[in-house]
Amino acid sequence: MTDHELKINFKEYDTLKELSAKDHSLCQEAVKAMANSHSPYSKFRVGAALRLQSGKIIHGSNQENVAYPSGLCAERVALFYWGANHPDDPIEAIAVTAHTDDFEILQPVTPCGSCLQVLAEYEKKQNKPVDILLFCNNGPVWVMNSVESFLPFLFFENRLIL
Repeated sequence: MTDHELKINFKEYDTLKELSAKDHSLCQEAVKAMANSHSPYSKFRVGAALRLQSGKIIHGSNQENVAYPSGLCAERVALFYWGANHPDDPIEAIAVTAHTDDFEILQPVTPCGSCLQVLAEYEKKQNKPVDILLFCNNGPVWVMNSVESFLPFLFFENRLIL
């Protein structure tokens, strides 16, 4: 038997003010995106913003449906929009935030496994990692340099690519 250990590295900032102007602005765009959340069931609003290499910003917000599995997370809304409309303009970074009136969110909310898998595929497609900025109102900001920080054993098979 061989015993293995995995470690991840990420940066934690106390506030958004510590970020570069470019990243701070992207986080503000995620807050704007959150305003379009359709979350009448969970009341848990999530916003995502992608910054593309061209400087273009793409917004996404979670979209719930009374048939719960039919909803979609903010990250995938933004990522699928990118894939359908701007696939030749690489993603540099994604910022994600969440808010609910039911309780105070004290630390960043991480993307779900499905969102991470989609992001992983797009990182492979563009052959370039994506910076991931996660933050909450009046709380810390976590910055990862690739989806592999979350999914070191991500599902990917190069022979499935056409």
